[in-house]
Amino acid sequence: MAVTTTGSATESPSGRALAFVRGATGPLIGLVLLCVFLSFSTDTFLSMRNFLNVMDQITVLGVMAVGMTLVILIGGIDLSVGSVLALSGMVMGYLGNSREWPFVIAILVALIASAACGLTSGLMVTRLRMPAFIATLAMMSIARGIASIITNGEQIVGFPDWFSNLAITRHFGFLTVTVGLMIAITLIAWIVLSFRPVGRALYALGGSQEVARLAGIQCRQYTIWVYVICGALAGLAGVILSARLDSSQPSSGLGYELDTIAAVVIGGASLSGGVGSIGGTAVGVLIIGFLRNGLNLLQISPFVQQVVIGVVIAVAVAADTMRNRKG
Repeated sequence: MAVTTTGSATESPSGRALAFVRGATGPLIGLVLLCVFLSFSTDTFLSMRNFLNVMDQITVLGVMAVGMTLVILIGGIDLSVGSVLALSGMVMGYLGNSREWPFVIAILVALIASAACGLTSGLMVTRLRMPAFIATLAMMSIARGIASIITNGEQIVGFPDWFSNLAITRHFGFLTVTVGLMIAITLIAWIVLSFRPVGRALYALGGSQEVARLAGIQCRQYTIWVYVICGALAGLAGVILSARLDSSQPSSGLGYELDTIAAVVIGGASLSGGVGSIGGTAVGVLIIGFLRNGLNLLQISPFVQQVVIGVVIAVAVAADTMRNRKG
């Protein structure tokens, strides 16, 4: 049976090719206005060096936000991504440093462990029929606890030079491997959602799970795989963060789940599911990155920054609510 959905899920290939821009139009206007304001507010904001620094800083958030977009798109939520990030870094550091495994193998095992966390969350949601909020809240505690148990709460420092250079060395004078990886993952996710049947299925699942089921979509399988991908990307973000810091800490990623959800919501995704785009999420990530960077350049207190970010999130959610009411 053919899948029948609304919005992005049913557009022709040529129409879906414009989804990246169209889905990001509203947030993109906000991003431009933010950059204009910060350009006049500080002399150092509008420079290539500052732009490259912001790109380095948002790699972790950008990778995690792609996975969170998929979860929110199907009407779910994942509160465990920050803890899974920490678990991934600790598994990689423990196996690569303490156990002296080949570092590439240690990275692969860390990603497998992260994907396993996502699989567990997906099974709790689909098989045990637990609310996604509760299931991922439990996984948040479990993953954080395991991350601390691995080294009894101690950090791991000192990784191979080639690994740390992934986040330091700028190829062609501007692009690090970690930034390139974030861009590649974003583009792949956009292509899948825009041009592949799985993209239409995810939009349909988020729009109405019952309608999606009647249309022949394997809702459980798609839901599980979405959580697996989200977990794996959170683990990859943990590897990227460890490369940037040249260390792994069990306390890494605290509060990252909130920033990740904020980036997706600011990017125009609806927490009720079925609405969202990778383009919007990418712009949402840039908004948070430039906003934090600009507030730092303006020497605004970190405590005030949290208030500003909170207000931005509230405005984004309010706009989504008003948009749904009009629809």
